[in-house]
Amino acid sequence: MASPIEMLGEPAARHNIAAWEWLKSSKIMALGWTAMRVWLGIMWIQAGVAKLWGAENAGFLHNGGAAVAGFAAHGVPAYTWWGSFLHHFVVPNAGWIGILIAVAEFSIGVALCLGLFTRVAALGSLALLFTYVMSGTASVCAFYALFAIVILTMWRTSSWLGADGLIASYRQHHPRTRRTSSHQPVSQGAAGTVAPVQKTA
Repeated sequence: MASPIEMLGEPAARHNIAAWEWLKSSKIMALGWTAMRVWLGIMWIQAGVAKLWGAENAGFLHNGGAAVAGFAAHGVPAYTWWGSFLHHFVVPNAGWIGILIAVAEFSIGVALCLGLFTRVAALGSLALLFTYVMSGTASVCAFYALFAIVILTMWRTSSWLGADGLIASYRQHHPRTRRTSSHQPVSQGAAGTVAPVQKTA
């Protein structure tokens, strides 16, 4: 009798529907994914600029991260254990956490707009949005998260028109050449063996 693993088969042998594969590889859809990526990047840049140089600067980069501490202390967390985390970790460390949030938002935005480290930037977006939602801020987080998930899922085409795409193209056209351990040219020997070419004087 076949084992349950054998009955289920190999996950790698399963195939997606053709429409899904088209969405992930279509150069036409790449335009749409790129627009979503750039828009989300601009939103993060705006949020980061406000904290680094704008109206929210005092609450995040100065005064011991007063804005972070105030929000963590008086927000409505999704779970009690998260509330304990906010009160016992975030509030005492609000100073450097505020700087981290400001720099992270700006950096993620720049990376998304440039299409550089796209998957890392999308994951960073989701991580920040997770903390915001868990801390009691809904706002546009769900909308941003949807865009980040699409960008992450369609990463091959969402980053095609960007720095990641240029880097991938360069690697495709300039494959690394492998060298033998002896750094000597090789020739086909007897019985299909490979032997180094001996140089004659």
